[in-house]
Amino acid sequence: MTETKPSASPIAGFTLLGACFFWAASFIATKTALANVPPLTVVMLRMVVSSLCYLLWLTITRRKLPFHGYRWLGKLFLCSLFGAGLHYSVQTIGIQYTTASNSSIYVATGPITITIIAAIFLGERITWKKALGIFCALIGVFTVMGFETILAFSLKGRLLGDLLVFSSIFMWGIFTVMSKGMTRTLDPLDMTAIVTFLGTSYMIPLGWWEMKQKSFSLTSIPADAWASIAFLGIFCSFMAVLLYIYSLSKMESQKVAVYLYTIPPMTYIFATLILKESITVGLIQGTLIVMGGVYITQRG
Repeated sequence: MTETKPSASPIAGFTLLGACFFWAASFIATKTALANVPPLTVVMLRMVVSSLCYLLWLTITRRKLPFHGYRWLGKLFLCSLFGAGLHYSVQTIGIQYTTASNSSIYVATGPITITIIAAIFLGERITWKKALGIFCALIGVFTVMGFETILAFSLKGRLLGDLLVFSSIFMWGIFTVMSKGMTRTLDPLDMTAIVTFLGTSYMIPLGWWEMKQKSFSLTSIPADAWASIAFLGIFCSFMAVLLYIYSLSKMESQKVAVYLYTIPPMTYIFATLILKESITVGLIQGTLIVMGGVYITQRG
């Protein structure tokens, strides 16, 4: 008999909405930090802050992280590349060139990328409904990017940023598929903590290298950039993950996906009010097409 989860409580809904709120605001915080701090340095500082949060959480809860050998640790290192360090780096560099609004809609295609990667590496079957959903989502992405911009194909400016952010979502999809087997024997929070620690270990030298190349000093970071980085590390990379995993344990996965649809609209509101970004007709049309494609894929 298939085990079903109990009906979601209002608390689970609120916590998931809170996670979506933090993730929606993350694009605004990243743009604010990038105004004064180089991208790899932003990622380095973000991951240092989130690592300190996980360390504090492990200390308070008196949890001990497991160790199952160096081969096991090597798999987690690969997970840290696609789910943390490399993922954050490519996405942050991309956000530097595109808008926060565009970035949020590409993130919404996460379920699509997971479906494609699972089919390639795990042999999972793609039904005609899933294929239709993938096609619709891609049309939506092209609509957001702008068909004229794509046809011109000049790898600079916004298109470069769009492609980098979109590719970072594929990295997240690889991480999700890779970590699927790991979470059968490893608590998701423990895995996230280890992945964060590993990612921080190689982002620190990369961040310092970038600072040296650009003659950049941490003392030159203004207060608003520090606040944005702290927000990314504490609320987006740590607190939102805790809220999401808690909600996932209390709700069905399809219901969780519905809440994720709230991220782009919330980002649009933040981007308009804080960054003064304009919401175009193409962005709205593309958003609706992408959401429709994701919905069809998940129902397929």
